[in-house]
Amino acid sequence: MVGRGLRALICVLVVTSVVLVVGSPAVAMADTGSSSSAALQQDSADGLTLDDADTIVTEVELQSDGNATVSVDYQYNIGNDTETDEQWEELKTDINSNNQTYIEEESANWQETLEEGQNETGRDMNLSGFTVETDKTSTPREYGHVRFSFEWESFAYVELNRMEAGSALAGFMLDDASELRISWPQSYNMTAAEPQPQSVEDNVATWDGEDTGSNGQPPQIELIEESTEPNESTPADDEPRSVPLDTLAIALVLVAVTTTAVVAGWFFRRDGGISSPEPQDRPDAPAAGATETDQPATPPSDLLSNEERVLQLLERRGGRLKQQQVVSELDWTEAKTSQVVGGLREDDEIDVFRIGRENVLTLSEESDDE
Repeated sequence: MVGRGLRALICVLVVTSVVLVVGSPAVAMADTGSSSSAALQQDSADGLTLDDADTIVTEVELQSDGNATVSVDYQYNIGNDTETDEQWEELKTDINSNNQTYIEEESANWQETLEEGQNETGRDMNLSGFTVETDKTSTPREYGHVRFSFEWESFAYVELNRMEAGSALAGFMLDDASELRISWPQSYNMTAAEPQPQSVEDNVATWDGEDTGSNGQPPQIELIEESTEPNESTPADDEPRSVPLDTLAIALVLVAVTTTAVVAGWFFRRDGGISSPEPQDRPDAPAAGATETDQPATPPSDLLSNEERVLQLLERRGGRLKQQQVVSELDWTEAKTSQVVGGLREDDEIDVFRIGRENVLTLSEESDDE
């Protein structure tokens, strides 16, 4: 009995040893597989994404018709960090291989902004022509760039020579890592901005999210188009104008004839010629004690409102003149003139239309009837 028990114990020990020896490699392989999977997940988690950009610069290039070209630049500060440089190269390769996927995601985000802009402004808008590209710059530091570009139809509101921009970005928010730049055509001047940009240079206004802060509203600007034509009351240049010789000769002849006539008349009167009629013999002389018909007096300009001064100027010019003439005649700014003209137009006092790049004002038919 003791022998059988001993043999059974030995068998159990042998089987257990075999199981342990055979099972150890499997466990080791399983552990190795888990470690590799975790390492891959860690590498994926450490890769750069668009959300990891150090700075996001959004540029809006306005056009005179109210449309705009928008560029969104995701910037990554690479510096001298080898690991960050490798991650940037991986992101660049991924974007170049799957650019349509990135475009669709960026387009969807901006489509949400557009819908909020349409609700805010009541204008029909459209986004089109999305593209994406990557590059690297080394001044002043080494940066990686992911740039999206697209066209935004009806981004700004345009009325005659006035443009308002910014309301379309109702769903756009500036944060500490973002920057907004709005540029406009050379023929326009910025007359108002809210909030005030950190800088305005070469027709570009810049808002830095870190300094601007967020009040729930996007930056907005007002632009006025300056006239490119010279004032009619001043010469186009400062050079003296020479008098043509034929004009000078005619003037000399007229002076000579006039002088001769005056001298001859003096001698004729001295020798008993026709005497001048007495004042009472003139048929157009008013009778003694008679009073001339009172003429309606024009009130002085300082007693007229701005609107009345524009209407008075229109009446003097036959009911039609250029808006730029109002600026020069009344010595007003472009912005003030545009505001007064806009009010008269809304009140149906005048009509405004464009000839080329000039606004032309006319008295409205209703105003003439009155």
